[in-house]
Amino acid sequence: MSGLLIEGCRKLRGEVTVQGAKNSTLPILAATILTEDENVIHNCPFLSDIDVAVRILRYLGCSATRHGHTLLVNTEGMNDFRVPDSLMREMRSSIIFLGAILARCHKAQLTFPGGCELGPRPIDLHLDALRKLGAQIEEHHGEIVCCAPEGLTGTSIALAFPSVGATENIMIAATLAKGTTTITNAAREPEIVDLADYLNKCGASIEGAGEGTVVIEGVKKLSGASHNVIPDRIVAATLMSAAAVTGSDIVLNDVIPAHLRGVIPVFEEAGCKVQVKEGRMTFSSPARLRPLKLIRTTPYPGFPTDAQAPLMALSTKARGITVFVETIFENRYKHIGEFLRMGANIKTDGRVAVVEGVPKLYGAKVSAQDLRGSAALVVAGLSAEGTTEIDTTKYLERGYEDLDVVLSTLEGSVKKI
Repeated sequence: MSGLLIEGCRKLRGEVTVQGAKNSTLPILAATILTEDENVIHNCPFLSDIDVAVRILRYLGCSATRHGHTLLVNTEGMNDFRVPDSLMREMRSSIIFLGAILARCHKAQLTFPGGCELGPRPIDLHLDALRKLGAQIEEHHGEIVCCAPEGLTGTSIALAFPSVGATENIMIAATLAKGTTTITNAAREPEIVDLADYLNKCGASIEGAGEGTVVIEGVKKLSGASHNVIPDRIVAATLMSAAAVTGSDIVLNDVIPAHLRGVIPVFEEAGCKVQVKEGRMTFSSPARLRPLKLIRTTPYPGFPTDAQAPLMALSTKARGITVFVETIFENRYKHIGEFLRMGANIKTDGRVAVVEGVPKLYGAKVSAQDLRGSAALVVAGLSAEGTTEIDTTKYLERGYEDLDVVLSTLEGSVKKI
């Protein structure tokens, strides 16, 4: 098992390109199942979660071949409708395969997903929506068995919460359903738009992606397509946090500023300067950051929950008090205990964390417990005096491609051990 060794208090400089978005790649790979054809998916990052998705496709009888950051996926030979428990447990977003398998095979069998323990992330929204589309679903002993012998039928679905995963599952399943499906209170994230763009290239008819209401007109057949995955906005926010906490100036290539509209104002509030022109971001940070005052995580276009931990690392050294309110997941503060080991001053009460900035953090041995918390520990380690040792990279590698290499390119001292 690998860990990370970080020598802190070094300024970052240089430029890097932001990787492709994990949260776009995964639903797009699941959606290739609908095409019974070859698909060329560009800008796919090297991540353990992507590896799991590829293994699921291969288990189902599809072929998936990687050429650098391009995945060639041919689903013509798909011959199974079951996903084994061993694969489902490796990734929470594996549930996204349910709608795709059901739409193509008219039956699907899988188990409850695993992944980072962030508290309850119920799949009831997914199952209830598929039932409204005509699926018969039985749950017993952790197994989900679905069937729709006559196929799925379009309907109106109002989500109680704008769940990204549920919106994606409905869009994928409804693409081959009979008639029209309307999703109200749909998630608006850029990854939803990216999935719709891919499906429409394949011949789907989806309108309104990125808005509160999405309309899917079912089609009989889809064809394979070539698609370029959007850049990862959370990775961009993490690199911006790393530059901010170290008082650095860096350049990020392949950035879509509209996707970062929930976080750029926060960095500017802290005293950073952000300029984006033609996908190239110039980012500069002051010697000492101002506090961020109040950060409340909300669905897009608000402040993303996935950026909360890296931004909290930044706030530990800001000149004043920052208050965080986590409204999406209830177990999203596991990194706080590790920040305290490094000398941070943080108090929590349920979903509220109050961070009082300190002049210095100190290197320590810390434990990574989830994906975004791991990234936050890296950010904190970059600004800490001395050496920070992170015990494992297994969570980090789920969402960040070679983060140690990326930060070393920016002249940070980050080594995998």
